Amino acid sequence: MHSSKQFFKQILHFFNSRKLIIICLFFPILANATIADQNFLQCKVNLVKRAAHTGFSSYITQTVINNISPIEQVITLDKKQQEFTQTFEQYIKARVTVYHVRVGKEKLKQHKKLFDSLEKKYGIPRQYLVSFWGLETVFGKHKGKLSVLDALATLACDQRRSEFFTQELLNLFTLIDTEQVSVEQLKGSWAGAMGHMQFMPSALLKYAVDGDNDGKVDVWNSEVDALTTAANYLSKIGWQAKERWGREVKLPENFAFNKVVFDQYYPLNYFQRLGVQKTNHQPLPVYDIQAELYLPSGHQGPAFLLYPNFNVIMTWNLSKSYALSVGILANKLVAAKGIEFFEKEQTKVKPYSIAEMKNLQSQLNSLAFEPGEPDGIWGPKSRHAIRLFQLQHQLIADGYPNKEVFLTIKLVMSKIEPTTPSTNQES
Repeated sequence: MHSSKQFFKQILHFFNSRKLIIICLFFPILANATIADQNFLQCKVNLVKRAAHTGFSSYITQTVINNISPIEQVITLDKKQQEFTQTFEQYIKARVTVYHVRVGKEKLKQHKKLFDSLEKKYGIPRQYLVSFWGLETVFGKHKGKLSVLDALATLACDQRRSEFFTQELLNLFTLIDTEQVSVEQLKGSWAGAMGHMQFMPSALLKYAVDGDNDGKVDVWNSEVDALTTAANYLSKIGWQAKERWGREVKLPENFAFNKVVFDQYYPLNYFQRLGVQKTNHQPLPVYDIQAELYLPSGHQGPAFLLYPNFNVIMTWNLSKSYALSVGILANKLVAAKGIEFFEKEQTKVKPYSIAEMKNLQSQLNSLAFEPGEPDGIWGPKSRHAIRLFQLQHQLIADGYPNKEVFLTIKLVMSKIEPTTPSTNQES
């Protein structure tokens, strides 16, 4: 009996000690959560002061802000980066689908009368409006279910892009105070975009149009309001009515990459002189327009010339892959071809990891090519730095982080002897 009691005491001590360990391990999480809660509460106090100083009503300062809560998922989504990036081919094929084309064409027929009037008034071709609609919410199927107030406040209280999202939140307060929207209808994406076309509060505040003339703008439930607002928005931010977004092109063999800086515009006839042609090998049109060469997969993939309207699309979403998706889907909605390159062959480019890209950027920085702070994103600075590295090492200067770039920089770095601090202790 005595041995049994001793045994049970030992068991009890074991579990109690484990509880203590678990509590100790969990305590930092609880402490961090408390700090985060305190930070958010202080942020709300600051929002009240700023809103009051701006002149918002007591309904905003006392009720709306008081009811705001943080959404942990929003910060997670904002920080989230996939371990491996998609290739451009994978990106396009996931977004410009048979479904998008089929339903998009149905929407063109369904709203023909509306699109006739929008084209006449705003100069925006209908296929672009439907393309945005399909890519943003799959024609209204996925408008977002999160509280836009909570999402924007969460991002406004996060230090990384606080001012941008604080301003968007203040714009939303204006929409509420002027009774253009109600708190109850404010559902949307984790980043605060709303309705069929995913407008941020600033866009809704500046460009909202009551398309169906019912006395209010409802971009959540009225397709007419959403599409009319989108047409007004694109028109006001600079869409050129008689121009296209760009085109897929064919580069000649031994194209002079050294004569083209990426993310820079040139007259269209400059590319004519470099031997660039349409995909059917016909000459480029004789037209006075600026164009930029873009190779989303490097020289082993498709090539595009981008025109000024492409920049208007990017005002909506600062992603060249997204903007290309808009243009390509718009083409397919009016029976034009998609990307001819993919219809003939697949790119040989493999996706690189975020970690690989960050390491490449760090190495380029160490070699004074200056791609900027390593972030794993293949943006303009990285394209420029990679191109300069390629030119220096007699590689095809397409600005793309392909296999040859990774192998060459590895070789270059291996030849740089690390410096070791002196061990001389003499005084």
